[in-house]
Amino acid sequence: MAEPRENWSGRTGFIIAAIGSAVGLGNIWRFPYVAYDNGGGAFMVPYVIALLTAAIPLLFLDYIVGHKYRSAPPRAYKKMVKSAQFVGWWQTLVSFVIAIYYAAVIVWAGSYMFFSFGQKWGEDTTTFFVSDFVQHTGELTSVFVPQMFTGLIIVWALSILIMFGGIRKGVELANKICIPLLMVLFGIMVFKALNLPGSEIGLNAFFEPNWARMSDPNVWLAAYGHVFFSLSVGFGIMVTYASYLKKNTNLTGAGLVVGFANSSFELIAGIGIFAAIGFMAQSTGQDVSEVASGGVGLAFFVFPKIISTMGASGDFVGFLFFGSLVIAGISSLISILEVPISAFQDKFDWSRKKAVTVIVGVCAIISISAFSTGSSLVLVDVIDHFANNIGIVAGGLLSIIWVTWFNRHKIPGLLAHSNRISSIKLGGAWVFMLTVITPTVLTIALGMKLVDLVQNPYEGYSTTILLLFGWGVVVFFGLGAFILTRMRGVHDDEDDKSRLIDDTI
Repeated sequence: MAEPRENWSGRTGFIIAAIGSAVGLGNIWRFPYVAYDNGGGAFMVPYVIALLTAAIPLLFLDYIVGHKYRSAPPRAYKKMVKSAQFVGWWQTLVSFVIAIYYAAVIVWAGSYMFFSFGQKWGEDTTTFFVSDFVQHTGELTSVFVPQMFTGLIIVWALSILIMFGGIRKGVELANKICIPLLMVLFGIMVFKALNLPGSEIGLNAFFEPNWARMSDPNVWLAAYGHVFFSLSVGFGIMVTYASYLKKNTNLTGAGLVVGFANSSFELIAGIGIFAAIGFMAQSTGQDVSEVASGGVGLAFFVFPKIISTMGASGDFVGFLFFGSLVIAGISSLISILEVPISAFQDKFDWSRKKAVTVIVGVCAIISISAFSTGSSLVLVDVIDHFANNIGIVAGGLLSIIWVTWFNRHKIPGLLAHSNRISSIKLGGAWVFMLTVITPTVLTIALGMKLVDLVQNPYEGYSTTILLLFGWGVVVFFGLGAFILTRMRGVHDDEDDKSRLIDDTI
């Protein structure tokens, strides 16, 4: 007999968990640089427009589908449109793959928390990270890296412990601890950064508007691309989280709180990061443009350099910064894992313990085997690029096309469900943004990325690496989704009946 579906303790628990999922590593190390590189203060205009016209409308769709059909993506979409189960499995497998490499990045950040004491990276921070720590060679290698192995064991042990606790005692409780702790740690770090000499130089660079950049379509694509990834839409998390909500929860109100809380944290992150970059620019006599970078470069090359210019006080700032990355990473990882766990519970009627053991166990085995070697940097870089730029974008685009284009008769039912329980009513504007604006932007972004990846091998990696871990991952999403869709689930007959009822309402 199937276990009864769990619920959040209340709307607040859900909002905290949703914010925990949305606020991840990208908010801290990606947004500040994207904003700076795309017009500074002027970037906030396309960013807010993208948030309102694409990210939040799609977030509302995820919430409504998950809440109305009370299932993880594969079963939720199947209950709505039988053929859309494929979309749900695509999104689920994207989450599965992201979880595998996300754990490695958490280990990097966790290790640097302790490297901060005594600033063990020395003067050449890039060589320390690339050669001494992850033992990167530029190609695939089986060289064993003990510190990665130990760290991954700890991360996966913590993850399985949290996931065994279920929704209230595991996911919700972990987020209620993680999110306030993240805000305290990062808040102190930002305060320290703002009081550094030269911080105003970085802030001026971050906020100074370059209005001319707004005429560049790539800036608008960057804004839409970032908010799309940032809110955790398009790969099943918010569908799954919404399925655990109680029946009369205010969906649109919760969505706006999550959307603007996530954006507010990104803005605060930008202030803290660029205040520190301004300090380094002044200390070294460099221009901000020579110091600023995003992604791995910011976190593990640039920020340790900034810390090294602070003297002994840098140890504490480093601990705060990398501690924030760890907390943000853990809160996001457990949300990512919840998608395949819930999906397999739905499909095969597994118990929570069995689903957690199998899914997290398989993720852990693959993760520890692949990322305990000197290949970890190559694998994270390639898999992340393809999973985000193709997997997530395609997942979001497919969900829109299947629901709003091919099955437009479903839209009135979705609107009625949301408007019955939500404070902010949805109507023609939401439908227009979801059916025209969002898919247009995503199609352009996906098309441009596919052309670029075909014409220019990503980061100059070998064809073998790109075929196996780039395009191979995309094939895995499609082939895996097809196979899982074809497999018979224990609730198929029940879902067929409920779909017929839903179509007659």
